[in-house]
Amino acid sequence: MRVRGRRKTAGGGKKERWTAYMGAAVKPIRLLHPGEGLSLFGPHDRYLRRIEEAFPVRVVLRGDEVQLLGDEDTVRVVGSLLEVLVALVRRGHALSEHDVLYAIRLTEEGDPRRLFVLFEEELTRTVRGRPVRALTLGQLYYVQELRRRDIVFAVGPAGTGKTYLAVVFAVKALRSHEVRRIVLTRPAVEAGERLGFLPGDLQEKVDPYLRPLYDALYDLLGADVVAKAIERGTIEIAPLAYMRGRTLDEAFVILDEAQNTTPAQMKMFLTRLGAGSRMVITGDLTQVDLARGEVSGLEDALGRLKDIPEIGIVTLHEADVVRHPLVEKIVRAYEGERST
Repeated sequence: MRVRGRRKTAGGGKKERWTAYMGAAVKPIRLLHPGEGLSLFGPHDRYLRRIEEAFPVRVVLRGDEVQLLGDEDTVRVVGSLLEVLVALVRRGHALSEHDVLYAIRLTEEGDPRRLFVLFEEELTRTVRGRPVRALTLGQLYYVQELRRRDIVFAVGPAGTGKTYLAVVFAVKALRSHEVRRIVLTRPAVEAGERLGFLPGDLQEKVDPYLRPLYDALYDLLGADVVAKAIERGTIEIAPLAYMRGRTLDEAFVILDEAQNTTPAQMKMFLTRLGAGSRMVITGDLTQVDLARGEVSGLEDALGRLKDIPEIGIVTLHEADVVRHPLVEKIVRAYEGERST
């Protein structure tokens, strides 16, 4: 038996239309046209399956209407999630699988509407026209710190966008003439390999360690533009050892993989900061490749500098991982946390 009715939402405001069917609560969500369903549920209904995997609810698309079937509380919760996603689609945003998964996480935490703030600002676009924005609330805080601090430390697991967002802000600063050059550096510490056995001169030996920095620049500027900027000296990519004895004025300087510095190297790097310059230091304290017993310069610096208010310290977590959904579970497994 099917029974239709109306029920007030919490607070006595707008009424919702509900249907009871075969003992299950059914909530319909009206779409403006069938194309909204395609945007909402993704290719081959991939996003829909993610929602059904996360909640004990069935989601059915019938023409221009989405129907949610399940117990009343779950239907109400998932309904609020879908209303947020529908609103974003109607604002012209192209949803990604990560957006849907993160919306599910926010729903589980109690408020999917927090997703809206992540779509309020587009930071830039890649050379292929893809919009770049903060994808998690942790990344949003990182972006805010990058705006207001001259030195920012970003610490967290792989895939949280630490390096990429730093390069985004470096490129923005260069384009707006806030700085005259970008300097990108990494310590040349082997992750289980030996530099001495690699062919070529020192630059050719360390280039593989700097490849993630090149990749971010290529994504934002294109390979030809990057090559010309490196030739002119507008962009410099070099191992950390090349920083000794220099003063870096009017530069946006990024130290990547900082967990592999020693305290002496970190002090040397931080004291290169010159007039009109900014620094971002990124690293993952779970991936230290230093000799056993050697203290990480990143960990040492975080302890020494934590009480200096002008220095920003951002900690990103597995919830901020924006790579394949499996990466978050892998990070949890290696950190000894039980994946759910």
